Amino acid sequence: MSIQLTPAALDRARRFLETRPGAAGLRLGVKKSGCSGFGYAVDVAERVESDDAVFEQEGVRVLVDPRSLPMVDGTTIDFVRRGLNQEFVFDNPRATGGCGCGESFTVSEGF
Repeated sequence: MSIQLTPAALDRARRFLETRPGAAGLRLGVKKSGCSGFGYAVDVAERVESDDAVFEQEGVRVLVDPRSLPMVDGTTIDFVRRGLNQEFVFDNPRATGGCGCGESFTVSEGF
């Protein structure tokens, strides 16, 4: 099981976490969203929950709850700038489809 961050995502995560001293890391999860079913949720984690999966890369921790892990396992997270916009982008091998706007994704049945 793994979650990987590209160098750009690592840099952005470090800068993001510097604004929250004492934060446990980034929390990656999924939520019901959009026309395809699920959306990614990224936030600062204040603490590590006992059932979290913890992935650490170059000092940056990514925490994933057990409900979300099967849907995001193997994901690579990048951070891109497009004109005035900037965002995390997810390359998720578990995603079986997505909506046209790129805001949500689907996974195989059973989720």
